[in-house]
Amino acid sequence: MTLLTPLAALAALAALIPLAAHASARGRTAAVRRRLGLPAPSGRGEIRPLVATGAIALLGLAAAQPALTRTTSTRSRTDAQALFVLDISRSMAAASSPTAATRLDRATAAALALRGAIGDVPSGVATLTDRVLPDLLPVPDRAGFDAVVRRAVGIESPPPHATAVRATSFAALTQIASGNYFAPAAKKRIVVLLTDGESEPVPTSDVARALAGYRFEAVRFWRPGEAVYDADGGREPAYRPDPSSRVTLADLAGAAGGRSFEESDLRSAAGYLRSLAGSGPTVAAATSGRHRLPLAPWLALTAVLALVAGFVASPIRLTKQ
Repeated sequence: MTLLTPLAALAALAALIPLAAHASARGRTAAVRRRLGLPAPSGRGEIRPLVATGAIALLGLAAAQPALTRTTSTRSRTDAQALFVLDISRSMAAASSPTAATRLDRATAAALALRGAIGDVPSGVATLTDRVLPDLLPVPDRAGFDAVVRRAVGIESPPPHATAVRATSFAALTQIASGNYFAPAAKKRIVVLLTDGESEPVPTSDVARALAGYRFEAVRFWRPGEAVYDADGGREPAYRPDPSSRVTLADLAGAAGGRSFEESDLRSAAGYLRSLAGSGPTVAAATSGRHRLPLAPWLALTAVLALVAGFVASPIRLTKQ
C-alpha cells in the first residue's frame, strides 16, 4: 500500500484532541462519582465519543490518499521481433459505405489483435505507401504499440512521393532489410503486412531476395463493392478496386516464403503468426504494468456511515404505560 499524499496523514492526529479531552473529562467525572458514592453509568455514553474519534482518524487517513498498488512484470523474447507494416495509401480509405469502417480501420484493429497473439514478442509499427517509414521500432510494451497504431496511423500520413494511379508499391518492402528495423540479437525477424493488396507491379524476386531470412505474413483487407468516399459522401471516380489483388498478395507472400490470409480468416492468420514466432528465451521486460486501487473513497464513506450510526440512529426504547 502507498500513500499518494503522505503529509496529509497528519490530519489524523486531529483525532487525538477530542480523545484527550474526553479522557480528561472522564477521569474528573469518575473521581467526583467515587467521592459521592454514585454508581458507574452505562457504557453507552462512551460510544459516541469513540465513534467521532474513529471517524476523524479515518478522514485523516483518507486525506493521505492510500492506495493498493500492484505491479506486474512481463517477459520479453530476446530472439524474436515483429514489424507490423500497415498500408496507408488512399485505397485503404475504401469502405462499403460512407459511414462504414474503412480498410485501414479494419487493418488497425487486426494489427492490435495479431499483436496480442504474440504477446511476448517485441513488436514495432511501420507504414507503407511507395516507401516504408517507421513509427515505432520493436518494443515489448503492448500499451505503447497500441497507442501508436490507434493514434499515429492514418491515410497518407505521410503522403507518398509519387503521384501514380496506385500509391502503394510493394517494392518498397525491400527497404526493411536496410532500415535497421530489428535489433541484431533478433534472429527471428517477422514482417506482418496489412494491406488491400492493390499495388504497382511487384518485383517479387527483388522483394524475396531482400527479405531472405525474414519470416513473412500478409493479411488482405478487401471486399467487393467498396469505394473511396469524399467528405460529402460521394464516390471518388479516380479509384477503381482491383479484384486481382488477392493473387498479387499471395504471389508476394509465397515468394517471400510466407503466407497470405484474408481478413475474414484472422484466426488462422494469428495461428500462423504464432508459428512464425515459435518459442525462445525471455527476459523481464523493462516496462511493467501498474494497477492502483484508491482506498480514500472507501475510508471516507466508512467515516460518514460511522457518524450516522453513532449520532443519528438511536435505539428504540419501549416504556410501560
